[in-house]
Amino acid sequence: MKFRIPPVAAAVVFAILFAFSPLAATITDSRQRVYSPAELQQITRLTARLLSENHYRKLPLSGDLSHRLFDAYVNRLDPGHLLFLAGEVEEWSRRYRDRLGSDLRRGNSSFGTELYRFYLQRNREFRAFAEEMLAKPVDFTVDEEIETDRSKAARPATRAEMRELWRKRIKSDLLALRLLERSIADESKKGNPSSPAADGERKWEKKTPEEKIRTRFRDLANLVEQREPIAILGLYLDTLAQVYGPHSSYMPPQEETDFDIRMSLSLTGIGATLTSEDGLIKVVAIVPNGPADRQGELKVNDRIISVTGENGETTDLVDMPVTKAVQFIRGPVGSKVTLTVLPGAKGRNAAPVRITITRAKVELVDSAASGSVREVKRADGSVCRVGVIMLPSFYLDVGALRSGSGSVRRCSDDVEKILEDFRKKQVDAVVIDLRRNGGGSLPEAIRLSGLFFPTGPVVQVRDGRAHSELESDTDEKCVYTGPLVVLCSKLSASASEIFCAALRDRHRAVVVGDTRTFGKGTILNVIELSDAMGIFVRKYPAGSLSLESAMFFRISGGSPQQLGVAADIVLPSLSEELEVGEMFLERHLPWDSVEPVKFDDCDPAFAERILRLRENSRKRVAESPRFERIRRRAELLRRYRKRKTLSLNEEKRYREYRLDKAFEEANRLLDEEGEKGKTEADPILDEAAAIAADCASGSSGRSTGETAP
Repeated sequence: MKFRIPPVAAAVVFAILFAFSPLAATITDSRQRVYSPAELQQITRLTARLLSENHYRKLPLSGDLSHRLFDAYVNRLDPGHLLFLAGEVEEWSRRYRDRLGSDLRRGNSSFGTELYRFYLQRNREFRAFAEEMLAKPVDFTVDEEIETDRSKAARPATRAEMRELWRKRIKSDLLALRLLERSIADESKKGNPSSPAADGERKWEKKTPEEKIRTRFRDLANLVEQREPIAILGLYLDTLAQVYGPHSSYMPPQEETDFDIRMSLSLTGIGATLTSEDGLIKVVAIVPNGPADRQGELKVNDRIISVTGENGETTDLVDMPVTKAVQFIRGPVGSKVTLTVLPGAKGRNAAPVRITITRAKVELVDSAASGSVREVKRADGSVCRVGVIMLPSFYLDVGALRSGSGSVRRCSDDVEKILEDFRKKQVDAVVIDLRRNGGGSLPEAIRLSGLFFPTGPVVQVRDGRAHSELESDTDEKCVYTGPLVVLCSKLSASASEIFCAALRDRHRAVVVGDTRTFGKGTILNVIELSDAMGIFVRKYPAGSLSLESAMFFRISGGSPQQLGVAADIVLPSLSEELEVGEMFLERHLPWDSVEPVKFDDCDPAFAERILRLRENSRKRVAESPRFERIRRRAELLRRYRKRKTLSLNEEKRYREYRLDKAFEEANRLLDEEGEKGKTEADPILDEAAAIAADCASGSSGRSTGETAP
């Protein structure tokens, strides 16, 4: 049986394609149900069959899949290669590696359960070792280091080697907490009001670093020891799903994502999308105009290590699953939550900072398309009026669409209204900013594309059975025909890439920004397992399965998958330095292509025109102090990324932190000086507007890039 979703439902699913961890902020709090062995067996068998029959990547339940699942599950339980000995993994491999696929066909998940039990036992040993080590003084004057990433390192061969890794791990955690105390003390002496010490006495802050580590182990033990059989099975089946593709997942009933909340465009909390990476809660997206975005300090790639409520109680989030962590981050509207964060821009050696955010109901419709007009001064003194459209997502109120409501909020309608307003204001060119647009509705990407050309193909879709469909805009109405620039980044994904590629391929728009977009070119199909059980089976909550069921292709033939959409004009940016994109995700689907389709070329002289636009932009960027500051920050980011080890010598590690902080402070002062008197501090958007002004003047004269809001 093939489970396909109708076009409207496809739009719902497509909206989450950029979220690595699906909507962690919408956790279902249902009473735990006790599952019988027969039910767990049925869930296992059904999940495995649906994946093997419906995923775009055809992987039969046989040898190759068994090997991949074995490796993935072992690494999921022990990502840092700290808990399992090499010989132990070899023994499990001998017993299980070749049989996991055939076991799944029968509904047998014994490997997942057995390895989890061993993981529990080894965690108990790790905790006992930590208690023994924490009872004695630790020498922080020894000049030794710890690897920042052990995911590719060899597993320990002996228990002595394993215990040495444990010692360094615990010592590093202790040192991080000691450095936090030192930095708090230093900032307090300077009278810094953002210092955690200035927030008042809190129980967690009164604890010694040793007590905090003990609390962390206790909380982790409570979590892993109390996990129910359905949750353990969920961990194993989710690993199986990710063997097929990085965006595929299985979620047991108590952890299911509430897609209705997602597509109603509202959620409660701080307005951030989170994932779990290397035991830390990582920010992968900030909801535009949400509480975190308005507060301004929390950034993408920041890692949240603890959360403090208004009552002063602090919860350590290290090694906590994101589905549990968000329960502490969320809270009543109007309440405040304080996050202790390791800034992502400073890498693993970052000193923690405290960020307080007032929770709110985040209405994503408040992040709808918005428009503004700015005046760009050309070199000859003339002024070009450039309309700028900020589009955070390709949103569509699917709930209203399903109910037959007469009022359906959709981004294409909102953008059309903005373009009509631009026409009245007589703008000379338009910029569409998609830098933070992680995707959305496929139908909306098609409708929005059609606002800029009369009719024609937009995107090709091919499912796992090689069945292809061509999606076209059939509305002859063309709302805007003037010069157009699309501004993208490595965070622009899925529907953004479809829209961007459709306009770029027909030479309708100039693409500006990072070297490439994210590279997300697949559709997710969401299946409720209880609905797939058949009419003769007693229905019960069985969780949901998301799988990549189809791939998008450009009208020119290539797919945005993995490689993204290349920019015509590349600008310096910090996002360019991030290792973000489909190509960095394990087991991503490879790039592919289909036959191109016929489409109109809107500008036969496009290649020649791009050369002039690119040269004008290069000169402006080279002369810009603001872009020079971006380049300096990018260099700092590259320095952090190259670090492979951390010092376990307290003075050496603290000196590194102070030097990095001094460098950042110097950059901040440069920014304040350079932006004095300005209300806009977005040089990338300013340059995109200048490029649009060049387009409007035929690039006959270079714009200065000076803008007024």
